[in-house]
Amino acid sequence: MTAAARKTTALPLALAYAALIVYASLYPFDQWRDQGIAPWAFLSAPWPKYWTGFDLGINVAGYVPFGFLVATAVLRGGVATGGWTATGRAFVAGLLLSLVMETLQSYLPSRIPSNVDLSLNAVGALLGALIAAALVRLGLLERWSRLREAWFIDEARGALVLLALWPAALLFPAAVPFGLGQVFERLEAAVADWLVDTPFLDWLPMREFELEPLVPAAEMLCAMLGLLVPCLLAFSITRSRPARLLMLAIVAVAGVGASALSAALSYGPEHAWAWLSPPVQVGIGLALLLAGALVAARRRLTMGLMLLALGLHLGLLNQAPESAYFAQTLATWEQGRFIRFHGLAQWLGWLWPFAAMGYSLHALSRRGHS
Repeated sequence: MTAAARKTTALPLALAYAALIVYASLYPFDQWRDQGIAPWAFLSAPWPKYWTGFDLGINVAGYVPFGFLVATAVLRGGVATGGWTATGRAFVAGLLLSLVMETLQSYLPSRIPSNVDLSLNAVGALLGALIAAALVRLGLLERWSRLREAWFIDEARGALVLLALWPAALLFPAAVPFGLGQVFERLEAAVADWLVDTPFLDWLPMREFELEPLVPAAEMLCAMLGLLVPCLLAFSITRSRPARLLMLAIVAVAGVGASALSAALSYGPEHAWAWLSPPVQVGIGLALLLAGALVAARRRLTMGLMLLALGLHLGLLNQAPESAYFAQTLATWEQGRFIRFHGLAQWLGWLWPFAAMGYSLHALSRRGHS
């Protein structure tokens, strides 16, 4: 296996994106049953009577990143492969993934399989693959490879995947800006629902107190820690101080931009910056100051500090309840017109901090052993 094959982040990103497509395509995963029709009957169905431009566009756009990542993974996989070969493999991968999803939707009463969706998904994968092939032909991917070698350490793939997924995780509304990983209250309720009418319900520890809303100082601290964590993650894999400063700017802009986009999708474009309250502004400023002060720190120290920040952040967030207004926002995403985005962001928002924590523990143990 060549260095390019070891270092590329395209393959894990393609697998992660495929998992998100599966979740978004098969949600809500219940009431599976045979509806008395052949699962492939949709292939010969006529053009649907009701459709919108949004439906057509989202089916194409949803598979463009998948086709791009698969083609890039093939091109960077360490085996001499031409652009057309990579494009063909990415197209076939997108077509097969969409075919499996549409076929499985035949067993879900809440989903409607469609040959139009299948065709548009395949077109999206093809477009993404063509973009990747064009970037290779222009030499841009090779420039990125040289830039990556100059900026990042050899074992940077896992952290780069996490950093690439962080803005997507912020798209699902968070009760506190940059507040990923707030799962305690929902997890407790889900476990209680599973144990209803069983003797094990009495085994579930019951809180003797109600969760209290975050005060402004705690909200400021959560925003600060939430932005500081990806900055420290980027520092742990970056070679030079100038590169760290540039990564700090990229992380800050990506985080603020994703949060603004999430607010715009949730409350309307006129409320895109409503989340930027004074405590949050102070938290962002403190995060940038702390990250700037640590720009020369050793990589092992930055990873240890990131683990500490993650622990404090998750502890603060999960000691606060979800407000009724926030719950209404989630209902809009989970039941309304954002249903297609539900699987692409919600689980990322819940699990990203824990994945970052696992990555950091694994990386620290490897470095400590070596």
